[in-house]
Amino acid sequence: MAKHKLPLWAQLGAYGLLVSGGLLFAGPFLWLLGSSFKPEPEVGALTPWPVSFWTLESYRFVWERLPILRGLANSLLVAGSVTLLVLLTGAMAGYALARLRWRGREFLFNLALFTMTVPGILLLIPLYTLIVQLGWTDSPLGLIAPYAANAMAVLIFRQSFLSIPQELLDAARLDGCSEWRLLWTVVWPLSKPAFATVGILTFLSTWNEVLWPLMVVRDERWMTLPQLVTLFAVGGGAEAQMGPQLAAAVLLALPVVAAYAILQRHFVRSLAQTGLKG
Repeated sequence: MAKHKLPLWAQLGAYGLLVSGGLLFAGPFLWLLGSSFKPEPEVGALTPWPVSFWTLESYRFVWERLPILRGLANSLLVAGSVTLLVLLTGAMAGYALARLRWRGREFLFNLALFTMTVPGILLLIPLYTLIVQLGWTDSPLGLIAPYAANAMAVLIFRQSFLSIPQELLDAARLDGCSEWRLLWTVVWPLSKPAFATVGILTFLSTWNEVLWPLMVVRDERWMTLPQLVTLFAVGGGAEAQMGPQLAAAVLLALPVVAAYAILQRHFVRSLAQTGLKG
């Protein structure tokens, strides 16, 4: 089929709309970034850049008041551990539901889907009671264990594993490949986009979690970076200055932006495949 090239005015119009849409979505973040370098009296201005001069005073204030590096290390420990556990448990459950035949498989899959409809807020109190009885408060275990598995990861892995040709798996079994080896050496390498998607979604949701850390961690040594920034902004640490609050928000967002920039290609590809094959 012959492709019809758009006239120049139509191309310019399309690019103009795309650029306008991009600026509209990126505008709040650009304002946040630029305002974090403004002098405090100018932070409230609508312009994303300072009128008089650029300054790092807000970042200096945050650096002196917040244990940024310790909070960053705690967040990386918690988010990284949860991501690895979700990848491991989700892949094993997804493989069992997609490629193994056993009684009760459909029931457990539907049960896992049902848990996605239950609001997480309803589980906070019983989960908190369990963590207290186990003695895992004020420790990384209390932050990691409740999020070590989730139904969304199982669903994404199951859909991805179903797209692998059955003939390939049968050939590997005929060559004497066990189910464990099949999962690690055949299925996993063919499902990199699914791993990237689950990894990014899990890392982002765990990194941004604030309510649960506020409930189970009171010792500042184990507080995550979002928890420290929240207490800094609403607990009086910022002394009602908007500039340091914006600077703390920028520091909080940087690791997430970096992770998304690295894995963006796999993330978009996996979402497209999952959406098409449902």
